[in-house]
Amino acid sequence: MTGFLLRMPLLVLLVGLAAVLMLAPAGFASVTGYAAIARNFFYAALLTLTFCGLIGLAAQANPRGQTAREMLLLMLGVYGVLPLLLAVPFAESQPDTGFFNAWWEMVSSLTTTGASLYSADLLPLPLHLWRSMVGWMGGFFVLVAAVAILAPLRVGGFEIMSNPYGREEYREHLPPSDQPRRPVLHLSDPSFDTQLADPASRLGRAALQVGPLYLGFTLVLWVGLLMLGDPSFVALTRAMGTLSTSGISPVIGPSGEASGIPGEMLVFIFLIPALSRRFWPGGAELRATERLIEDPELRMALGLVLGVGVMLFLRHFLGAIEVDRAAPPDPTGMAEVGRALSAMWGSMFSALSYLTTTGWTSVAWAGARSWSGLDAPGLVLAGLALMGGGIATTAGGVKLLRVYALATHGQREMERIIHPHSVSGGGRIARRLRREGAYLAFIFFMLFAISIALVVSLVSIHAIEFETATILSIAALTNAGPLASAIPLTPAFEGTAGIASAPWEGWSGLPDFTKAVLACAMVLGRIETLAVLALFSPEFWRR
Repeated sequence: MTGFLLRMPLLVLLVGLAAVLMLAPAGFASVTGYAAIARNFFYAALLTLTFCGLIGLAAQANPRGQTAREMLLLMLGVYGVLPLLLAVPFAESQPDTGFFNAWWEMVSSLTTTGASLYSADLLPLPLHLWRSMVGWMGGFFVLVAAVAILAPLRVGGFEIMSNPYGREEYREHLPPSDQPRRPVLHLSDPSFDTQLADPASRLGRAALQVGPLYLGFTLVLWVGLLMLGDPSFVALTRAMGTLSTSGISPVIGPSGEASGIPGEMLVFIFLIPALSRRFWPGGAELRATERLIEDPELRMALGLVLGVGVMLFLRHFLGAIEVDRAAPPDPTGMAEVGRALSAMWGSMFSALSYLTTTGWTSVAWAGARSWSGLDAPGLVLAGLALMGGGIATTAGGVKLLRVYALATHGQREMERIIHPHSVSGGGRIARRLRREGAYLAFIFFMLFAISIALVVSLVSIHAIEFETATILSIAALTNAGPLASAIPLTPAFEGTAGIASAPWEGWSGLPDFTKAVLACAMVLGRIETLAVLALFSPEFWRR
């Protein structure tokens, strides 16, 4: 059986795995009184598994391995083909929505964008579970594909730390002189393990390394939220949405109202793995420092969360001064202190949430806005989503290591203005980040800016306001779908997704062409522009 599975195409295996996972919402729907939805998911799983088996049998006669470059096509195929199959039971369970809207919803979930066309209170619970599971699978695939597919090709952020001279001794410690050297086997040597260089085997090993930790984090967060008071279903979807940074929620508004601020503190801790690859197996070449406390991504994230949190708190504090002048005086002042602390926590939690492109909203966020009478700072949240989280994590955006490389390069250039003949320090890794790393980061940043301009232009073809088009484009390219609902936008009413649609959220009322453009932007933001451009290189297709 194992040999049969190993000889199957990887895309077929992934489709079969998705079909097996369809049985979970089928079972949940059968015990919660949604018999028709249970049948739709069960029949879709059975039909998909049948076709996967037939294709697998046909592929047994002539098994063919895949090269590392072809794995990039596999990654593109996952986001192009898999949502079409994942949308079948969703479209059958929501007949008035149409297959196109169901496909869009699955693209949004699989890319961990988390944008939705539907109102949470009008969608059945099994469909909420399916959206959360698809987003959770999408986060797991990103963690695995980053080290198994993107790392060998030096794209997806790995190009920042790669040595342009093809040597790795600058990052690796030399062995002690008393230890004998290990002979390096040639490819023609019979004892050379070809499985280590096989892309499919590398993908499987990465999945076995990341999978237990990813599942364990999800279960621990689920149990923790249950103990803090969240309902079982909300806690499960919240745990999956946190680890995958999809931000998919089955309720309207903040999903942590039952557990409150203690639940948000627990979620805050589990959002930290989206800031650096250090918390996940693989990706050792991304470590710029040996010590965790000196990690540039974590230090930059800490500065951003604290700085933005304090800035937003002062914004609400100054606004509350004007509000309190018209309110009756509080003799003790404890109510104002409680509101201030609540506003401070809401600002910090929202800053980390949007920095990791998750998009959770704090339960204290609405209280802080009512305390000060101010609207949500849309540009600040959009700026955090643009920076994004760590490289090779589930977060989207430009990524913190690229921002750090550009910042250190700018600092070094200003030092050279004052001291033209100075020599930069920090070691070889720091110098590489300031020179080659900053150069590649600047290229990616400009490509990302061009992508935003292109998507905004395509979205603005229809009668959509420029501010709305800009925020929707940024939300799609940074895979931060909840950003559109956190900022007041002027909704469009040129399309619909059925009776359960929510056009006031900014997505559902868009025309089909605009939705298709934004879906492509989600895939582009997840795979990253440099990886997509590599597909158009002649070197990529040369044998």
